[in-house]
Amino acid sequence: MSALTTLVVLLPLLGAAAALTQAKHPRVQTFIAVSVLSAVLVIGVALLIAVGTNGAIAVNIGGWQAPFGIVLVVDRLSALMLVVSAAVLLAVLVFSAGQGLADGDRETPVSIYYPTYLILATGVFNAFVAGDLFNLYVSFEILLVASYVLITVGGTAPRIRAGTVYIVVSLVSSVIFLAAIAMIYGATGTVNIAQLTVRLAELPADIQLILHVMLLIAFGIKAAVFPLSFWLPDSYPMAPAPVTAVFAGLLTKVGVYAIIRTEMIIFPDGQLNTVLLIVAGLTMVAGILGAVAQSDIKRLLSFTLVSHIGYMLFGIGIDTAAGLAAATYYIVHHITVQTTLFLATGLVERQGGTTGINKLGGMLKTSPMIAVLFFIPMLSLGGIPPFSGFLGKLALFEAGANNGSVLAWVLIGCGALVSLLTLYALARAWSMIFWRDADEVANYENPLPMIAEEGASAEVESVRTTPRIMVASTVAMVAVSVGLTVFATPLFDLSANAGENIDGPGYYVTTVFPGGFE
Repeated sequence: MSALTTLVVLLPLLGAAAALTQAKHPRVQTFIAVSVLSAVLVIGVALLIAVGTNGAIAVNIGGWQAPFGIVLVVDRLSALMLVVSAAVLLAVLVFSAGQGLADGDRETPVSIYYPTYLILATGVFNAFVAGDLFNLYVSFEILLVASYVLITVGGTAPRIRAGTVYIVVSLVSSVIFLAAIAMIYGATGTVNIAQLTVRLAELPADIQLILHVMLLIAFGIKAAVFPLSFWLPDSYPMAPAPVTAVFAGLLTKVGVYAIIRTEMIIFPDGQLNTVLLIVAGLTMVAGILGAVAQSDIKRLLSFTLVSHIGYMLFGIGIDTAAGLAAATYYIVHHITVQTTLFLATGLVERQGGTTGINKLGGMLKTSPMIAVLFFIPMLSLGGIPPFSGFLGKLALFEAGANNGSVLAWVLIGCGALVSLLTLYALARAWSMIFWRDADEVANYENPLPMIAEEGASAEVESVRTTPRIMVASTVAMVAVSVGLTVFATPLFDLSANAGENIDGPGYYVTTVFPGGFE
């Protein structure tokens, strides 16, 4: 299993290099990218089974023992995140391949798109298995470089502006993170996560607090928690549909994952739990208020993305195994459902030529399939029973109720209200886009024709067909989101086991240092 752990990082990196050498052969690039991500998905499933059976895995790269060398750690949480992220990356890749078939290089120039996409995957996978802070920092930098290229792909002025905002904010986060790493190393002599749980506890309380806050600010920017989320709604919607989908589904969750490791392993004493709960409530409310005010579906979904990060912080701030299990399940739910909604929005954009809610209408008649593909994840994100969004929120509320504090009950009330407002915002958008008659749209222009078969010729040059592969990948993601409900019991059991493993640093420390350390 040690070799499989390293392959999780090496395969997409080598795949990116291979794809780059095939710049003039887009079909070969597509084959390489799909093969690599499929292989990582299979490896992720194998690792998930292995850690569930035999316990967590720690791999010392190059034979250098921790804490002197790079260590990769796979426990139930990181294995679960590997599986979910690989599945999402693969589905979005298939969607973008279909878009490339129809549009050529206009939206996703394949000569750079597929290599960059695989580099992004490398950063995501490496972040989930990183066993030291500097390797985690390297993962974030890989993500930053790849993300900037993907946001600005196509070279339009709005995308360049959005990419500039994104990279400036990300660089600020990176500088804070790097400064925190330097200070931590100066104070403790190590950046190994397992060793830090012991050495940081020996520092004065005020020094611990400063380092703790710096890490949370750096990761909070990555996770887009309020008030550090201002950059996201102006950056993500500018990217091509598949890029927006993978950004919304995965990149903020890497920041959430880092916060979990910080709170459960590096600083397990819970000194900032109250702050996390307050920030969770503010993130929920601020995000959903922004969503309700939007008239563009991409921006609306971007604000709901921010608001639902608050639910994850809620589970982390409760600081119990039940809260962490609920947060883990909710992370899996949100990655899947949010990605699905953005893919469905990509189909809406192709069909209607815009994502402006006020400019769309009558698509239930012309595109009933797209209406269904948007409707199902909409219900899940809004928390309608029996979908995964309802189950995840119910688990979070139950964990909060067991906590019993006044703040926890306030957050339960905020969570219920935000869930209703999420459903309202999305249902309003769905009604305007699909239900209302086309002739009710202000300044209405004839919509693009309904979905054409792959390879069909267009009668009008401005018409863009929607290949079946794009619809099929969205259908697959909808099926996965429904599967989170159908298989909720085993997934909750897995999340509960992951929650128990990360509820305190002992398990993680023993995995990395089975013989102990001084």
